[in-house]
Amino acid sequence: MLSQNMQSALNKQINEELFSAYVYLAMAAESENIGLPGFAHWFKMQYQEELAHADRFFTYILDRNGKVELDALAKPSVDEETPLSLFEKALSHEQHITQCIFKLKDLARQETDHATDVFLEWFVREQIEEEASTQTVIDQLRLVEGNPNGLYLIDRELSGRQPDAE
Repeated sequence: MLSQNMQSALNKQINEELFSAYVYLAMAAESENIGLPGFAHWFKMQYQEELAHADRFFTYILDRNGKVELDALAKPSVDEETPLSLFEKALSHEQHITQCIFKLKDLARQETDHATDVFLEWFVREQIEEEASTQTVIDQLRLVEGNPNGLYLIDRELSGRQPDAE
């Protein structure tokens, strides 16, 4: 059974993950607006991944006889962006989520909640991957800055992103 404190923190993380999905959906729309369907595809895949993360927390709380409590989502701030600024915002957001996961791990250890500590390990590994893949695109965008042909090639590459096997 989850402590009230842990249940509350996990519910907060559901909201963080749903907000992440909302942010990525807004980034997909902005990418479409600036004519980059491959970027839009990449962000849409990320949107779906974040929904799956929220669902993992949702299911875990229920499996531990907890109560799920959903909060309202804020409006994401995404407009008139460049491809590079979109990915820089994405990286910053992923770094925020990483810190949220670390705080949950700290709380699980403080409460000697071994089950939650183990559950969160998957998310620690996932955040390493999330930050690295986003940083890779940033690095590529910086390499081709000012080169529309390079941007076209990155857009084409991002359009081939497949769902992650979880």
